[in-house]
Amino acid sequence: MRDFSAELADLAKRVSEAEKYLDLDGLRARRAALEPEIARPDLWDDADRARQVTTDYGRTSDDIVLLEGLRGRLTDAQTLFQLAQEEQDESVEPELTEMVTTLGQALDDLEVRSLFSGEHDERDAVVDIHAGEGGTDAQDWANILLRMYLRWAERRGFEVEMDEATPGQEAGILSATIIIRGRYAYGLMSGERGVHRLYRISPFDSQARRQTSYAAVDVVPFLEDVSDEVKIDEKDLRIDTYRSSGAGGQHVNVTDSAVRITHLPTGIVTSCQNERSQFQNKARAMQILAAKLAERQREERRAELEAISGPQSAVSRAGNFIRAYVMAPYQMVKDERSKIETGNVNGVLDGDIDELMEGFLRWRRAQAQPS
Repeated sequence: MRDFSAELADLAKRVSEAEKYLDLDGLRARRAALEPEIARPDLWDDADRARQVTTDYGRTSDDIVLLEGLRGRLTDAQTLFQLAQEEQDESVEPELTEMVTTLGQALDDLEVRSLFSGEHDERDAVVDIHAGEGGTDAQDWANILLRMYLRWAERRGFEVEMDEATPGQEAGILSATIIIRGRYAYGLMSGERGVHRLYRISPFDSQARRQTSYAAVDVVPFLEDVSDEVKIDEKDLRIDTYRSSGAGGQHVNVTDSAVRITHLPTGIVTSCQNERSQFQNKARAMQILAAKLAERQREERRAELEAISGPQSAVSRAGNFIRAYVMAPYQMVKDERSKIETGNVNGVLDGDIDELMEGFLRWRRAQAQPS
């Protein structure tokens, strides 16, 4: 039977590291502190507070169960290997191989969590997609990106709310706003912020010429309540109503219930057309506006700190885009920051973008480390 000693020792080291970077002791203390809150009979008198407490408790408990499960699986594998050695039983080698492989894969998935460093990485994400240069091709490209993120969210089991979609003149979309709801949605999506370039044979060109198209993606964390962080003066707002249209599906109303809010001092515009009433659309558009203003304030603070101490890391965006998607004359997707590339363009556009996302997170951590 093959010797599993080195593999088990490596897995033991990785499990211990996971218990440290997820702070297992801290998680247990946090769960103990939340248990009296969960047990309070008046918990749901304040629904917002109750949702926050129950979500925190659920996530904390899930992390504890996950870490304890990994430790248990490691112990089982170590015990089985020890017994097999003592009894010289080679029949368990396939079982041990499976245990070692699946535990390693579970740790690979978990170690992505160690790459999250932002205050809001655990939160939901507000994603804006806008067609850029390239005319009809760019509008089609914006729609392809929208579908890519919808498929990615579906693969991960995240929920998606379509808040606004403005159709293009001939095809695709001019813009769309979605909220992706799931743990670490913002942390994963944050690396998608920037300009995405597509190079392909245009399906809209009768001469089948190659076309370069651009679309911009913006991502901010979605905060249910940022009243402590952002104050919005109603006098600074222009609120327009219009008739809903586009890719919202059966839930889009045909009355003049869609709402567009313009924040005059900054020029930030948010829209919502997918709720049941004008009041609900306005409330959601205000939430998204508040999230964008909060992110703007955080970016301004970061810029002030960098002006004082110098930038923490240089961001290279060759050609002013973060990722290139090439469909002709060859097949390739390449991230201009992490330099990760793949020839599986169709897979990427069908939502298989985890490798690119994780590559960006690893690149970002490497950039933040002192040289």
